[in-house]
Amino acid sequence: MSKKPRKSKSTPKSPELQLGRAVEWPRFPDEAQIDSVPNPQTSTDYLVRFAVPEFTSICPVTGQPDFAHLVIDYVPGQRLLESKSLKLYVASFRNHGAFHEDCTVSIGRRLAAEIKPKWLRIGGYWYPRGGIPIDVFWQTGKLPKDVWAPDQGVPPYRGRG
Repeated sequence: MSKKPRKSKSTPKSPELQLGRAVEWPRFPDEAQIDSVPNPQTSTDYLVRFAVPEFTSICPVTGQPDFAHLVIDYVPGQRLLESKSLKLYVASFRNHGAFHEDCTVSIGRRLAAEIKPKWLRIGGYWYPRGGIPIDVFWQTGKLPKDVWAPDQGVPPYRGRG
């Protein structure tokens, strides 16, 4: 029995992808590369969910860290979002000064522009700043018919623990 992983015929190894090789962490969101791979199930509409429970950015006024739990749902078109590039992209916000609304919406817009999904939504569930939690939601158009989009599963703020 071979212990080598099976190679996908639909996703050839590409030198342009960050997957499978060491890359520098992007310092800022504009420097981050978003990678995608072919969707092997283009004839089927289905939902993909990414949860980012430890998102961090910087308050542009105070310089203090802000924390959020992001949930990104999308219905793929021709391309799938590659998860390592998403990890590097969201980590690039760690030193980025922006308000909650700007971070959440700009992530949603960039992902939608890069992978061109049939539908995408992002929920930014931000931990309190000044005692007030701020939740931000953005989506493209309407969910395709017959696709189940479950609740994002993040409760309203009550310590969110």
